[in-house]
Amino acid sequence: MAASPRPFSSVKLSAALVQQAREAAQPQRRSVAGQIEYWATLGRIADETGLTVQEAREAIARYDARQRGDTADESLNAIEARFADADTSGRLAEAVRSTVNANRERAGAPLPRAA
Repeated sequence: MAASPRPFSSVKLSAALVQQAREAAQPQRRSVAGQIEYWATLGRIADETGLTVQEAREAIARYDARQRGDTADESLNAIEARFADADTSGRLAEAVRSTVNANRERAGAPLPRAA
């Protein structure tokens, strides 16, 4: 049984954005719609997680590689280096704090008072 197609919607976008997507899509071998979806996914990940755009790009690339069955995963040393960098810069603590507070809000728990 074939998978049912994803539902689609039409939206109006500026000609300039469509042209930028067309130019960005070509070297990546994406369609214009695929490029705009990629940008939207990248923005959504960065917005929801607090990751930098570069970190979000890396996450998408790793996800795409896993979907293709690529076995060339990031080495443990590279993961540890990124973790240490995030810890040193304070981004890790801030991301953890933000996630905990968001989860508390969703659960209806009171947020801790600032010291």
